[in-house]
Amino acid sequence: MMNKIELFVSRLKKIKIDIELVGNFPWIYIDKINCKKITEKFKGNHGFTIAFFPIKEDQEIEFTDINEIFKLIRKELN
Repeated sequence: MMNKIELFVSRLKKIKIDIELVGNFPWIYIDKINCKKITEKFKGNHGFTIAFFPIKEDQEIEFTDINEIFKLIRKELN
C-alpha cells in the first residue's frame, strides 16, 4: 500500500511532473521539480517542507499546506 507521499509523487508523474524529495527526520523537502533545484524555504530551515514524518507509530504523514505546494509547482513549471 502506498503512503500519501508516494501516491502524490506518482500522480504528479502521470501528468509529466517529476518531483524529487529528500528527508531529514522529521522533515520531507522538495529537492527538485522537473530537474530544477528548489531553493525556497517553507516551514523549515533547509528547504521547502511538504510534509513531516510521523513521530509516533499511530500518526500518519500530513502535508504542510497543499495550496503552497501547488503554488510552488506552478511557479517552477512556468
